[in-house]
Amino acid sequence: MDLTSKNIVITGGGGFLGQHVVARFRKEGCQRLHLPRSAQYNLTRSADVDRLLKDAKPDVVVHLAAQVGGIGANRKHPGTFLFNNLIMGTQLIEASRKAGVEKFVMIGTICSYPKHTPVPFREDDLWNGYPEETNAPYGLAKKLLMVQLQAYQQEFGFQGNNVLVVNLYGPGDNFDLESSHVIPALIRKCLEAKQRGDKTITVWGTGKPTREFLYVEDAARAIWLATQKLTTPDPVNIGAGQEIAIGDLVRLIAERTGFKGDLKFDAKQPDGQPRRCLDITRARQLLGFEPQVSLTEGLDKTIAWYQTHTSVLAKAG
Repeated sequence: MDLTSKNIVITGGGGFLGQHVVARFRKEGCQRLHLPRSAQYNLTRSADVDRLLKDAKPDVVVHLAAQVGGIGANRKHPGTFLFNNLIMGTQLIEASRKAGVEKFVMIGTICSYPKHTPVPFREDDLWNGYPEETNAPYGLAKKLLMVQLQAYQQEFGFQGNNVLVVNLYGPGDNFDLESSHVIPALIRKCLEAKQRGDKTITVWGTGKPTREFLYVEDAARAIWLATQKLTTPDPVNIGAGQEIAIGDLVRLIAERTGFKGDLKFDAKQPDGQPRRCLDITRARQLLGFEPQVSLTEGLDKTIAWYQTHTSVLAKAG
């Protein structure tokens, strides 16, 4: 699909991933982008969804908007995460079908995978068990939207795509300790502890679980490729194809930030899913996607962005 001539709606375009996706689409020559904001269009309200599609008249919809967070946020707001993510997506898919949208790209999550999925996660294993409990409501909401797109292609010939994105990090991430994911939270903890002269920082869990992390600009490029090339509603993993133990990640971030104190793991707090690592063979085959930014390089870029950002805010204050 030649996207440069299309009207494209990107929901969540002002968010962490969204800003990088918008930049990638513009870099590739897409000028007719519509970036709805929640203050103008509340996607949990069907009337606002209908109004958005009437105003923008999109040929393509890329649905990034989501309510997300780390383990703590998922444990605190399971019902909110389930309802808001499900209702936003299901209404937007239905309205897009009725409006004659040519293509709908759904950004899913690896939280949809069963808790004890064999590593590396393959798309065919999605239905072999229940997701990890702390983020199951969010993961199941996204999973149902994947089913909706598959069902809509079967019944209506509606073209929808499902890309399952691994944990992201990079410049512009959410560094709020109450709602952030593990990498930005650890970067902030290490830098603030270093500044205060703390001798110890505490990390949730045992440090034994593994996770996979993809630099956000790599993810944006993968979404661009999926929007351009993907024709199947079947899920496609988007990741780095490598895992790292949380304990090793903490030590790596401490090293890159210059924190030289001790690391204490609080085993009373939940670990979440034991292991996460994706098989990205399908993305290679269908999209020609390969991650380009290593974890160490990406961490250095993210740390530098955060230090600059906090310095600017401190001066402004």
